[in-house]
Amino acid sequence: MDEVEWIHRHPKAEDLRIGLISWAGTYLTFEAYKNTVTATAKSLGRRQTCELLVSNEHETQAVVRLKSLRGFYLLCEGDGTVCYGRPRNSHHGCFLLHFHRNSKWTLQCLISGRYLESNGEDVFCNSRVLSAYHMWTPRPALHVHVILYSPIHHCYARTDPTVGRIWVDAAVPCLEECGFLLHFRDGCYHLETSTHHFLSHVDRLVSQPSSQTAFHMQVRPGGLVALCDGEGGMLYAQGTHLLLGLGSNPVRGEEWFVLQHCPTWVTLRTKTRRFISVTYDAEVHATSEHLTPMSLFQFECDSESPTLQLRTATGYYLAQRRHKIVMADGHPLETDTFFHVQWNCGRIILQSLSGRFLGVAANGLLMAGATLPGPNEEFGIRLANRSFLALRGRYGYVGSSSERDLIQCNMDQPDCIHLLPCRQGIYHFQAQGGSFWSITSFGTFRPWGKFALNFCIELQGSNLLTVLAPNGFYMRADRSGTLLADSEDITKECIWEF
Repeated sequence: MDEVEWIHRHPKAEDLRIGLISWAGTYLTFEAYKNTVTATAKSLGRRQTCELLVSNEHETQAVVRLKSLRGFYLLCEGDGTVCYGRPRNSHHGCFLLHFHRNSKWTLQCLISGRYLESNGEDVFCNSRVLSAYHMWTPRPALHVHVILYSPIHHCYARTDPTVGRIWVDAAVPCLEECGFLLHFRDGCYHLETSTHHFLSHVDRLVSQPSSQTAFHMQVRPGGLVALCDGEGGMLYAQGTHLLLGLGSNPVRGEEWFVLQHCPTWVTLRTKTRRFISVTYDAEVHATSEHLTPMSLFQFECDSESPTLQLRTATGYYLAQRRHKIVMADGHPLETDTFFHVQWNCGRIILQSLSGRFLGVAANGLLMAGATLPGPNEEFGIRLANRSFLALRGRYGYVGSSSERDLIQCNMDQPDCIHLLPCRQGIYHFQAQGGSFWSITSFGTFRPWGKFALNFCIELQGSNLLTVLAPNGFYMRADRSGTLLADSEDITKECIWEF
């Protein structure tokens, strides 16, 4: 099989969501009562998140609508009041979005010509004369674990921990080194690598965040971002080896990157601990004891559907073909590339749309032959491009607080949970200080346990999972902000974005 060029996917709708921060440091908020819009919230949550719908875009401006996660639109009325609801005509709710050189946005009502502004509490559209009160800072609302793709170089950013640098040279984002944590602190961004170092203004990686690792971010519709130091330097790939560093002369838009949620790559192993791997003639075998790039599969699963697609590092998908053989030559819209998923104590069972279950034949080939699943049709599955998790639930990120001794689930920034693989699908959760997660008799968690406990992870979507805690209950987010393990069934509060 000839290798194909990896096709970069456009960002998903959830990757394009944003929050808007006023001059006072508070977030534009769609309140839960009387269609009210305020700017009082101190952190980015669901009511502070909106989708940016673009109808016309140019270099310095675009015509947009802002849509809340509940499906309502930001509206400016004739008397200058701002609310949310349904537009009454084609121009109602439309704003002229201006991009400013200081990374700020202004939103000008298309009908009245007045600018969206806030006094630190209320939001309104009264003035046609631009001032600092009309400036809004966009903050991408996607999960902090991201990848950076250069549309100019058709490559992804990649950390090289051996030399302490970042290169923009990865053709396929299947390695852990392609993932970054994008932290937002005090109006600036800090880019943390998978080895937990930070990119500095002098192009090298350092161990701690500081003013020298702080970048300003310019945001454009479509998931495009550019990072700068605030003094004229832009971050872009430079030289023949495409070193990511600050410079003042980017050409052809080299400074722009597509910001996306870090994809999930997994490995599959048989009961004899052999890796499922693709050979160069597109056959799929389970004969190798060693992990190679051909043993990696991108886990693509819609949370609304129990079907899964497995994308290989060559860009093709696993697909059932004639004589029940599974080949790595499928295309994204082919029905034969979809498989039903069942979970059994951290192991995965795959069923083709023909009703047959995937298993390994005597010659090592992956086949869709069994009518009922048995041990031969169960595969151990392990996260391949993550040695840690950053979990986000309905109320925020999972993390610890100096004010409470219990692990919380409503944080603005996550703590990294380091994964120590135990058995297939079973992990030990290690806190940032090296201690282990412990569980109390009430189903709450502390981050300073002495002994490793078993947590079972099951993937529920491309970037979604559930966690079965050591007490036999599912881990869930509670409105109080405390992380709990007390759910017998999988509810919305048990689904974690990672």
